[in-house]
Formats: sequence, structure tokens, C-alpha cells
Amino acid sequence: MTKKLLLVSAFLFVCMSANAQQADKKYRIGLSYGFGSEFNNKDYTFENHFYKAQLYYLIKETKHFQYQILIQPEINFAKHQLLNLYFVKPETHDFEQKREEYTKLKNIHEYVMNVGFVVRKPIGKIYSCYFLGSIGPMITDTETERMSKGFAFADVLALGFSANVKAFQFDIRPSLRHVSNAGLGSSNAGYNTKNIEFGISYQL
Repeated sequence: MTKKLLLVSAFLFVCMSANAQQADKKYRIGLSYGFGSEFNNKDYTFENHFYKAQLYYLIKETKHFQYQILIQPEINFAKHQLLNLYFVKPETHDFEQKREEYTKLKNIHEYVMNVGFVVRKPIGKIYSCYFLGSIGPMITDTETERMSKGFAFADVLALGFSANVKAFQFDIRPSLRHVSNAGLGSSNAGYNTKNIEFGISYQL
């Protein structure tokens, strides 16, 4: 599944890059890597690292701001474990069996298509800071006490800082991430994580 997603992402980026070459500096492609963990709590542990391909499109530029659309296919690798077995309540069907199952350490793979909006403030000719908000559909391959296996959504809010070196742009981006399935599955407590992300992109 991971190899297929990477091949599809690479194919989409080749197609988009070919079209982007016809535009005048509206497109930027890149890659990023990030990692994070849950906010401290007594119920569960969750730590993750992830890889994203990135396509920026400049919608509008004013004297003080730039507005961009950001498309980010993502693969997220996480480890999760239930700590508080009483989170699974006795009224849950087969609750003792589920407590035993959910308290085991689990490896989770998430496949996400993030679509975001960026408001960027240039600082001189080299630096800029920005706000990013994104949401995207997601497939998760593992059921836990907090979320059902299958379809869900990933929401991200981030503040970033960039530095331009010729056609390249280097990014650092702290972020907050919430994952849930909007009530489409039987379990929907979701996960909340704090992350840090590092990226590089290239101006086409």
C-alpha cells in the first residue's frame, strides 16, 4: 500500500510539474519530514513521524502578503498504546477482551491528502513567516480504542518560518494536529498531537 501511494504521488507530481512549467513562478514543489507526540495525558501514548510531498500554488500577492494553496500527500507512521484500560467502559461489547487488545503497543499507518491555505508575510527579500490551516481525508490501517479503522480526517494548524536561497526555500513549521472520523466510525475520540516539521521546496 505504501509503495502504491508513493508511486501515485510521484506520478501526480510529474503531471503537475509539467503543467506548472507553463506558469510564471506560481508553483513550488517540495518535500518535508516531521515528528511529534500527544499532549501529556494519562489515557494513552501516541508518537509519530511523517513524510510529505508538497505542491504550492500562489493565488495572489499583495504589497504585504502572499496567499497560497498547499497540497500535501502524506504518509504518517505512528505508535500508540492505551494506558488507562478503564477508557474502555464495561458497557462496551466484549470490553475485557478489548481492554486486553487495546493496551498492546500498536503500529499505525496513516495515508493523508492534506489541502491547505497559506497566508505568508515576507520579511525582506530572504525570509518570511506564515500561517497554515489544512484539512484532508485520511485512511488509517489500525483500529484502536480512540478511533475506528478506515476513513477519517486530519486537521492541522501551523505557524512557519522560511528562508529563500536562490530558487530553494527552507522551512521550519511547528504545528498542532487533530485526527478524527467526524462520527463516521464507531470510535471517534481521535488523537491530538504537537509536531515539528522541516521542509525544502523549489521554485519552478
